[in-house]
Amino acid sequence: MKKDNYILVDGFKHYRYLQESYSENEMLSKSKNYFEWANKRRSVRHFSEKQIPIEVIENIIKTASTAPSGANKQPWTFCVVKSAEIKKEIRLAAEEEERKSYNERMSDEWLEDLKHLGTDANKPFLELAPYLIVVFKRPYEIDADGNKYQNYYVNESVGLACGMLISAIHNAGLVTLTHTPSPMRFLEKILKRPANERAFLLLPVGYNSEESYVPDIKRKTMEEVMKLY
Repeated sequence: MKKDNYILVDGFKHYRYLQESYSENEMLSKSKNYFEWANKRRSVRHFSEKQIPIEVIENIIKTASTAPSGANKQPWTFCVVKSAEIKKEIRLAAEEEERKSYNERMSDEWLEDLKHLGTDANKPFLELAPYLIVVFKRPYEIDADGNKYQNYYVNESVGLACGMLISAIHNAGLVTLTHTPSPMRFLEKILKRPANERAFLLLPVGYNSEESYVPDIKRKTMEEVMKLY
């Protein structure tokens, strides 16, 4: 059944959608400009303590929440940590797991591959950054009566949302670092998350410090990352 601006598909509304399009020259220009802007993004470990309006963080998370997800279940929760006490607790727990990783869990090859990045088990940025965003995935939902409902393509969906989150942080003129201490169950305990949530990614968010340095790395070439058939 067709209405003025939507149709009914099995009884559900489907609104007409029009994507803004551009001329070929505009597409080339916009795509090139977007790449050059995105290529400036770097993972940063040196943060300023300068504060950020919470509205900026809210807009960043709203952007991440526009990501596609399996059956539109949107299986994510973004926990924003501003409390200095909780940030310290997270840092101590993360560093404990990181020390175990560096000393026991990581292979010699893994450790060798990390050397050029200058990383170690110390994570002061988890306290310095004005905000931490802890992303949780939700494999299933629980209603008020305790019934469970399945979510679909959870890792893929949350991964897409995290990519958009990182891009939105860069767009706001801020920096971040994808931090994945493993295991991360301590985040669920510290933040008292429900049984249907699992820690997926931890991102400090803020301004980079004046004395901020990043390793001299290179992106892979087009020949390495793209194959045309």
